[in-house]
Amino acid sequence: MKIAVTYENGQVYQHFGHTEQFKVYDVEDGKVISSQVVGTNGQGHGALAQVLTGLQADILICGGIGGGAQNALASAGIKLYGGVTGNADAAVEALLAGNLAYVPDIQCSHHAGEHHCGEHDGHHHGEDHECRHGHCVD
Repeated sequence: MKIAVTYENGQVYQHFGHTEQFKVYDVEDGKVISSQVVGTNGQGHGALAQVLTGLQADILICGGIGGGAQNALASAGIKLYGGVTGNADAAVEALLAGNLAYVPDIQCSHHAGEHHCGEHDGHHHGEDHECRHGHCVD
C-alpha cells in the first residue's frame, strides 16, 4: 500500500491544489518500510490526482481540498483523508494505528469565493492555525 501526504517542511500542507511536494510512504504489514519526498513539478488541482495515480498512491492525507479534486481522487480510486493538520509522519502513523483524526467532508472554502485555508484577510496564519470544514479555526 502507498500513502501520499501533501507535504511542506515536515508538516501536512494545507492546500492540496497548491502543494509542491508529496511525501510518499510504502507500507507493508501495517508498517512504513520506506518513504520519499516527490515534487509535483508545478502541477495543480486536477492534474495532481494524475500525479498521485502515477505514484500508485492508494490513500491521500491532506489539509484543505476542493470538490473537483475530491472527485478526481474518487475517480482514480484514491481514498481521501482531508482536514488533517500537523506532522506528516505522525499522521501516517495515526492512520496505520486506526486513529487518524480527519474531516471526511472537508471543503476548502476559497472554491466558494472565500479565502484560502490558512489565510484570512490576506494574512497567513502561523502554525497554531487550523482549517476545519474550510473555515479558519485559531
